[in-house]
Amino acid sequence: MTTATFRFHRELNEFLARPQREQAFACVCPVASTTKHMIEALGVPHTEVGLILRNGLPDGFDTPVEESDFIDVYPPGVMPRALETAHPLRAPLRLETLRFIADAHLGGLAQLLRLAGFDTRYDNHFPDDEIEQLALAEHRVVLTRDRELLKRRSLVHGCYVRTLQPDAQWREVAKRLGLAQHVRPFRLCLMCNAPLRRANADEVSDRVPEGVLERHARFVTCDVCRRVFWEGSHWKRMRARIEDLMDGAPGNPPVPASG
Repeated sequence: MTTATFRFHRELNEFLARPQREQAFACVCPVASTTKHMIEALGVPHTEVGLILRNGLPDGFDTPVEESDFIDVYPPGVMPRALETAHPLRAPLRLETLRFIADAHLGGLAQLLRLAGFDTRYDNHFPDDEIEQLALAEHRVVLTRDRELLKRRSLVHGCYVRTLQPDAQWREVAKRLGLAQHVRPFRLCLMCNAPLRRANADEVSDRVPEGVLERHARFVTCDVCRRVFWEGSHWKRMRARIEDLMDGAPGNPPVPASG
């Protein structure tokens, strides 16, 4: 066995046992344990880690822990000024092509992300194995309240959602990932996650209530579920909700009328 000292910073302390929070602590490690193994054994998913310092120098997940190592662990977006040019642990997210997959507990958040224009896979029957496979195959960020899911080795990008209500979850994820500048509402079907497309009145005349064609000329439709949408009272409520969710967001841009 070897003994190393760990210090977790900022919100990573929430994953630790109470006696280990907000302080450096000694930890006995099995021989040949990697840094990733020990970080996750202490309760912190690797997807929540943005920087590792071993004895003051940037390091990766796969280095074996050695006797008397001092290991600092930081969340994403937090880096000592002297190390701002350090090589990141993983490739940065490309926000313009960002895609998500949400687990069974985050259906409300999934709908808000779709409303904001972010491609989000969701099915409350997805098992963890399928979430892992889809995240890997489709380069999606896993959103979950299950820290054990985020510890799966193949996952590259994930986000542990701390809050419980969908609106608060949206604000949490949007702040952490910097989503405000990339919001494009009314671009995706809230039910299917498929792109919406413009449709003329003749195409949708048999799928809208009586009188709608007389009051509206602009329509969009989902080619998967064949729902039709127009700028009526429901659209206005959804737009108001997006504006409310964007209120106070860093770099808050004007909310576009449509995608």
